[in-house]
Amino acid sequence: MSPSSSSTPGKSSNPDKAGETGKATKAAKATRTAKANSTAKASSAGKAPKAESHLAMVRRARRINRELAEVYPYAHPELDFRNPFELLVATVLSAQTTDLRVNQTTPALFAAYPTPEDMAAAVPEEMEEIIRPTGFFRAKTKSLLGLSAALRDDFGGEVPGRLEDLVKLPGVGRKTANVVLGNAFGVPGITVDTHFGRLVRRWKWTDEEDPVKVEAVVAGIFPKSEWTMLSHRVVFHGRRICHARKPACGACPIAPLCPSYGEGETDPEKARKLLKYEMGGYPGQRLSPPADYPGKPAPALGAG
Repeated sequence: MSPSSSSTPGKSSNPDKAGETGKATKAAKATRTAKANSTAKASSAGKAPKAESHLAMVRRARRINRELAEVYPYAHPELDFRNPFELLVATVLSAQTTDLRVNQTTPALFAAYPTPEDMAAAVPEEMEEIIRPTGFFRAKTKSLLGLSAALRDDFGGEVPGRLEDLVKLPGVGRKTANVVLGNAFGVPGITVDTHFGRLVRRWKWTDEEDPVKVEAVVAGIFPKSEWTMLSHRVVFHGRRICHARKPACGACPIAPLCPSYGEGETDPEKARKLLKYEMGGYPGQRLSPPADYPGKPAPALGAG
């Protein structure tokens, strides 16, 4: 057999057959998208959709997770950190601001206060000036000074790896604790931020508004092993495609699974213009993203 006639295991050596397979795949995707469109049109026309059983919802939710894993295989925490202390501080700073702004601010902060002991001894006015770009800098300074002192005095200068200990620290709630546990300690956790809550309600996994109740409901749908990565995938999708005010429905890869399809722009061309971060060809939120991140690193504070 000549080299040109050899084939790769699992792939067709017949170009015509491969082409037909590709066309069939595209046709299947087109059919799914058309079905989503027709469902949305029927809903807008006043036709009530068939009630979904709990089992059907769970199956749909798990399928959404699987498909998001294919869309965002590189999903990760979008805060720069090198150790649990840096992640804890960065997460506290991320309240009411973007991860990008936090990432642009923390290099100077950690250069000045690399350890809990250093941060606990900081002059408040000096720390306030460093973290001013993140907003609410006086309240955040108070939290950082308090949690650093607690780490120094109660935990030997180390960030604890238990939820019940973390939530006792000033400025640390369940969301922050789960971020730290999942990404610094490998302990599964569901992070219910504004993006996560918005999307799970759009997907009809729950109608709960309280983050603790949302966390409990979603925890009952997925095995623990999926909790941390599920959180990243959902947040990635919320930031890049399923936006709060104008979701890019026409460019959404899970549109056929979404009962809220049609809330946003359904025209594919117009929807593509709404895509954010690497999906739209723009930098992500991290100055130092993981090696497998397909987008551009974010610029440092004051750059560009």
